[in-house]
Amino acid sequence: MDVCPTEELLKQWESEQQRLRQQVVDQDCEVWQSSPHFAGLQRVAGVDLSFIKGDNVNACAQLVVLGYPDLQLLYEDSQMVKLTAPYIAGFLAFRETPFLLEALQRLNDKDPALMPQVVFVDGNGLFHYREFGLACHLGVLSRLPCVGVAKNLLQVQGVHKSDEHQSQIAALQKGGASFPLIAASGKVLGKALRSSESSSKPVYVSVGHKIGLDTAVRLTHACCRYRVPEPIRQADIRSREYLRQHFPDADTQLKE
Repeated sequence: MDVCPTEELLKQWESEQQRLRQQVVDQDCEVWQSSPHFAGLQRVAGVDLSFIKGDNVNACAQLVVLGYPDLQLLYEDSQMVKLTAPYIAGFLAFRETPFLLEALQRLNDKDPALMPQVVFVDGNGLFHYREFGLACHLGVLSRLPCVGVAKNLLQVQGVHKSDEHQSQIAALQKGGASFPLIAASGKVLGKALRSSESSSKPVYVSVGHKIGLDTAVRLTHACCRYRVPEPIRQADIRSREYLRQHFPDADTQLKE
């Protein structure tokens, strides 16, 4: 899957992102989102893909649904998939979204009462080259509220890992503290969040769909036992465990 897509395909993908970008809702839409303690929120999901080391085609697509606020597992789905699109920076959604949508559809078919009220995505939302990352793509197509949470800073639209950025991270003195990620245009694309008292490394939170940025940051912090919010953390743990069980001689690797 190292074949580069044609220039024509990339243009098609860009056009599709621009079309779907118009459908993103970047403000709160659900009653529970305006509650200080998210009253009414009962189910939060996390999605992720894990790979066998050295194999960038076969992956385990994982969906977990946790109860809120106890963050106990309610449902999990692990499925081996064969990726048909190459990894191209800025176009991750075309590689992964179809399989994540299938996982959500399987849940809806099996037990619609367990469908999540919000989905955490291991990746970016509006904090993206064209303000339409994986969390936006999945949100628009699933019509579910989505939050993008990235472990690494995407250096885009004038946001850089500069000395100033490092100083801002150092100033995050406690869990829940954050600062905005501001594009060269002055637009706020997301926030860096110190998600845990025990980790000084932030995560990068951005709106995917049907949620406001401040709410997304607040909810991310509320779902963190460690640095990474528990829905994503559990999706990662369980997808890699699935690979270890079914491919015991292979090493697993994290998605970058």
